[in-house]
Amino acid sequence: MTDRADPDSSPESILASAVAIVARGRTPEQDLARLLALARGAVAGDLGSVFLWDTERQALALASAVGLSEGTEAAYEAAVAADPDHPIARTAHGQTAILGAESVEPDGRAMTIATWPLRIAHEGVEEPIGALAIGRSGGWTVGEADATLLAAFADLIAVTVDRTRLAAASGERAEWAERVSHTDALTGLANARTLSRVLELEVARASRQGTDLSIVLFDIDGLATANEAAGPAAGDDILREVAAVLAETVRLVDTVARWGGDEFLLVAPGAAGAIVARRVLDAVAARPAIEGHAASVSAGVARFPADGASPEELVAAAEAALASAKGLGPSALAEAGAP
Repeated sequence: MTDRADPDSSPESILASAVAIVARGRTPEQDLARLLALARGAVAGDLGSVFLWDTERQALALASAVGLSEGTEAAYEAAVAADPDHPIARTAHGQTAILGAESVEPDGRAMTIATWPLRIAHEGVEEPIGALAIGRSGGWTVGEADATLLAAFADLIAVTVDRTRLAAASGERAEWAERVSHTDALTGLANARTLSRVLELEVARASRQGTDLSIVLFDIDGLATANEAAGPAAGDDILREVAAVLAETVRLVDTVARWGGDEFLLVAPGAAGAIVARRVLDAVAARPAIEGHAASVSAGVARFPADGASPEELVAAAEAALASAKGLGPSALAEAGAP
């Protein structure tokens, strides 16, 4: 099946070809170009174009064109965008078809053009998205049959554009949902579920390769007191501040997550967990006070395989070490198995 209409084709067969393009779509760009080529051929036009609103630029942008002289696309787009009286701009703005306007294109050709508004509708509300334009060299009296075909093609092009936008929006929502499923909403760090999986993988790799692995459990000192004195918003600010320090301070090979209400867990390949932990403690202590409360954290360190051979055993060892650190005062660090 060709995308250019046979001059002897009936309107029905032309529209059947157009519907087939929409129903059996390739890529959005290909579908738009094929529909435009078919529309131009259906009314024996020399030039066809689709202009869509670019919301970022707040201007009309050339989305597809057929029959333009090579190298004139940018000039054509600029001419339409800059001239509110251009038939394409008038149709896109006013959402009214213009059948038979005179125009001189950037390549110098005098054209009679017919334009049709592009609209989509959601929940009964129509949204203008641009305009379809077909030009014919010389004179052209746009009859009822041509106008009917242009209206049908405008609807099919609008559907194609809308479907592309919906697919893009759906992809963005899926990406957002995927990101949210792995992220703690308050701090932006990984969440406990994500880190649990990372810990399983790192323990398995350390066991297979015979290498060291450290985990560090951090707890914010006095967060409950800060919440009572300055309110939950201050406590949230402290949590975010500590999370930011962790993200800035840990190594690229490390993974850190919010583990509980005021706890963070770090998975650090190798034997340098205590060194990284001390760096975090010092960095947090150096930050300015929040709502009059200086932030500090304590840390408990556990190592694979000395302190545990499984994720559960390592976390339990880190919890015991953290309890020891909390007994020593703010910004303290304790290691599992240390005397």
